[in-house]
Amino acid sequence: MNRNFNKSEGLVPVIIQDDRTLQVLMLGYMNEEAFKKTKNEGIVTFFSRSKNRLWTKGEESGNFLTVKSMEIDCDNDTILIKAVPKNIVCHTGSFSCFGNKDSKGFLYELEEKISHRIDEKVEGSYTYSLFQRGINKVAQKVGEEAVELVIEAKDNNDDLFKNEAADLLYHYLILLKAKNMKLEDIEEILINRNK
Repeated sequence: MNRNFNKSEGLVPVIIQDDRTLQVLMLGYMNEEAFKKTKNEGIVTFFSRSKNRLWTKGEESGNFLTVKSMEIDCDNDTILIKAVPKNIVCHTGSFSCFGNKDSKGFLYELEEKISHRIDEKVEGSYTYSLFQRGINKVAQKVGEEAVELVIEAKDNNDDLFKNEAADLLYHYLILLKAKNMKLEDIEEILINRNK
């Protein structure tokens, strides 16, 4: 990874993106020392222009950013870091410096929780117990939830409809996991269809 710290007084902008949801979380700056520390430790460290020193995000709050990947742009003067935030990112209390999480972001977080419960074989977890019953049972459950959603769609109870829609979506994410697929795989098809 070749980066150019010679521009802008030795600092390069760094865009932090949530690795799970791809939501942009914040913008900071790094000098070469901050870059090396981030790369070596796997926790995002910036150069604070206001404090005039290295500053590890979360050093006071505990809300660290764990690095998943680092990329450089085509001009070698901007860094994109995909990271997993421990908690909120913005000092204002928002999840992101660009606003709170949107529903797309939460779906990816939910997908990760489902995957964790299955991969870690979490005992007592409904998700894991359904997954253990096999693909046929998972697919059957998705079918049942789809039928229940259709039934509620014909009535006028919005709360029941929304709850059935949530149940269907939850079980659909379990089915994707059972098929070794991810939500982003399906999203990519929709994006391509939209072109």
